[in-house]
Amino acid sequence: MEWLHELFKKSPEMALFLSLAVGYWIGKIKFGKFQLGGVAGSLLVAVIVSQVGVHVDGGVKAVLFALFIYAVGFESGPQFFSSLGRQSVKEIILAAVMAATGLATVVIMAKLVGLDKGLAAGVAAGGLTQSAIIGTASDAIGKLGLAAAETARLQSNVAIGYAVTYVFGSFGAIIVCVNILPKLMGRTIRDDAIAAETAMQAGVKVLGPDQEEAAPSLVGRIYELTSDPKRTVADIENQNPATTITIERVKRGGKFIEVSPELMLHQGDIVLAVGRRDAVVGSAPLLGKEVYAVDGMELTLQKREIVLTNKQFDHKTVDEIRKTTAGGVRHGIFVTGLSRMGKVLPMQPDTVVQTGDLVSIFGAEQDVKRVAAIIGDVIVPSAKTDFVYLGAGLVVGLLVGLLSVKVGNIPLTLGAGGGALLSGLLFGWYRAKRQTFGALPPSAVQLLKDLGLAGFVVVVGLSSGLQAVETIKQLGLTIFGVGVVVTIVPMLLTMLFGRYVLRYSNTAIFAGALSGSRSANPAFGEVLDKAENTTPTVPFAITYALANVFLTLLGPLIVALV
Repeated sequence: MEWLHELFKKSPEMALFLSLAVGYWIGKIKFGKFQLGGVAGSLLVAVIVSQVGVHVDGGVKAVLFALFIYAVGFESGPQFFSSLGRQSVKEIILAAVMAATGLATVVIMAKLVGLDKGLAAGVAAGGLTQSAIIGTASDAIGKLGLAAAETARLQSNVAIGYAVTYVFGSFGAIIVCVNILPKLMGRTIRDDAIAAETAMQAGVKVLGPDQEEAAPSLVGRIYELTSDPKRTVADIENQNPATTITIERVKRGGKFIEVSPELMLHQGDIVLAVGRRDAVVGSAPLLGKEVYAVDGMELTLQKREIVLTNKQFDHKTVDEIRKTTAGGVRHGIFVTGLSRMGKVLPMQPDTVVQTGDLVSIFGAEQDVKRVAAIIGDVIVPSAKTDFVYLGAGLVVGLLVGLLSVKVGNIPLTLGAGGGALLSGLLFGWYRAKRQTFGALPPSAVQLLKDLGLAGFVVVVGLSSGLQAVETIKQLGLTIFGVGVVVTIVPMLLTMLFGRYVLRYSNTAIFAGALSGSRSANPAFGEVLDKAENTTPTVPFAITYALANVFLTLLGPLIVALV
């Protein structure tokens, strides 16, 4: 093993990526219906790799976690702030129950097996994966007035208890949230995540990035007029104002003629009609027979998303806008979608639009440009990340994390993780309102989440694994066993309380809230992976912020009660 030690000493980053690669491979293996998942697999492999001796700078862990938690907040900011209110009471209660059951479990187990104040606090910090307990407990021990040697011994025991129990603290939370909770609920995280997303979108069908409708709502058809309609282009287009079609091209006698509202159509004309399916199909009897593969009748349409900034349309219904907008302005343009702060709005006549809404329009290039200039700012599709906005958000978050407020002698702080999460929520919310800057494409968000979380967990395993295993050898399995109880029992009790008292009914939402109430970031990462959308993030963000406060307070309480 000496050669591996020397190899990883020269290139510790190799150990990190090796743990990721092998961990995700192991995470894909199914043991019946049980599957570790990439994050838990990476943690397990990192602990094994750490036995040869690997040193990874602690700054790497801090950077990776900041990127992960900021990306989570950024993606969920719009939904988070719209979800705050009376509906958040369940998350507040859940976080409080987790802290209370965690405190009770630690104190009872410490009394049963005879742990001193330091080991008990360390077990709480590791078993509940709340590193801040180390600081608050050590500070409380320092104020007990003990001899210097005893104070140092107890404070050292805090670190030992933490090192032995932290790895399973992360791993056990994954098991509860990803494997046990869905069995209790009787539904998978993925199924309920889809159901929650559908409900949030008010019944509007949302297609995935690789999905298309077999029968699209907008179509183009070519017709040959079999009789003389004695009607102009405008007459055809406006026969039903609620479901208009547009005549984009007209071919007469083998030649194309310029299309205008006043153009009179004649028998034998070949026309290209574009519009919503029901309108185009409904116009077929008036137009004639459908023909195919007519040279020169091809037309390329484009889709653009525009942020509504024109206050003329603010707080007006879709029907009011349609009726008050001149036909020349609307010609050739079809509104295919409306969304507000990430939530898709139904395209109904009574739907009220607001400035800041995202409007999706479809039409020929010249028509799109004309209407876009009236509506607002065009969102130019781009795969590039706005690093100015990303960097500013992270700086703000880390600065917030440095702030500390003392309650008595206990310093309360959000920490780097809580600060980055809060900043991500705010910056993501503001980006949703002003989408002309601050781009962070979905693929970039996903990479930050996946690499950030998995890399963070691997660094934890590489840094703590060797010490944890050696401490177990020295002190036996007692501390490790107590850590298992402290990890599992509060989560199970809180899970049962949430299911049968708070009446959580959606598995994805419940899993997000439960992982947040334990500040269990690896578990939350696995929940997100199973959900395949952002449904669990809002409840996680609420309980995670509360857990950072509630669990931090346990340090001095444990020192006082054990």
